[in-house]
Amino acid sequence: MTDRAPRRISVLIVDDEPPARALLTEYLAEQPGFETVAECANGFDAVRRIDELEPDLVLLDIQMPKLDGFEVLELIHHAPQIVFTTAHDEYALKAFEVQAVDYLLKPFSQDRFAQALERARQRIEEGAGQPLAELARARRDQGRPSDRVVVRDGAEIHVVPRRAIDYIESDDDYAVIHTGDRRLRKKQTLAELEKLLDEAGFVRIHRCYLINVDRLVRIEPYAKDSRVAFLRNGARLPVSRSGYARLREWL
Repeated sequence: MTDRAPRRISVLIVDDEPPARALLTEYLAEQPGFETVAECANGFDAVRRIDELEPDLVLLDIQMPKLDGFEVLELIHHAPQIVFTTAHDEYALKAFEVQAVDYLLKPFSQDRFAQALERARQRIEEGAGQPLAELARARRDQGRPSDRVVVRDGAEIHVVPRRAIDYIESDDDYAVIHTGDRRLRKKQTLAELEKLLDEAGFVRIHRCYLINVDRLVRIEPYAKDSRVAFLRNGARLPVSRSGYARLREWL
């Protein structure tokens, strides 16, 4: 009886540039035990295909139109191993700190690519998990506020500009984003969104509420050490003592 051949490692490529995808496909063809299962030219397609095909490994570009690589990580349910492939090095150190398999800075050699795949193979064979939430947080930890929030609702993906958000409400491990007449539920805590939108005109006025200061109309006393915030959309939200102190720094 012959030994069963080892399982091939499935790889999905995400890059908005056709030459970059072609090069990765060419390099992968030279690596025994790996196979390309799909190529994606944008983040929307990547989210759909990653959860549909459940690849072992994703070669993920960071700077892409529509959705960038970190936003893709926020939205997928399947958790493959991740190797970043990008021309931008500002996230490299943080990516390693949060246990990305590797970070390939373009242009990279075939030997360097092979090293990254070997690291990925070891992770996959060991059954090591990939902390997607930590990887997605790598961008937020650079100290720059985000100009938008991405939300997945079933098969639909919403990209919400921060200026369009009225306020965000806590719902256990979820956050409900209020924007116009829409309520979008995102699997992310209010504390995480507060950090994402810090210094972008959003203030935590209460343990359950984060508001866009541009939407604030007025504040009125309600009871001892508490107040009510009136927003443009008609919402009335409680303001705690510490929340009022934070608001005063903006007003």
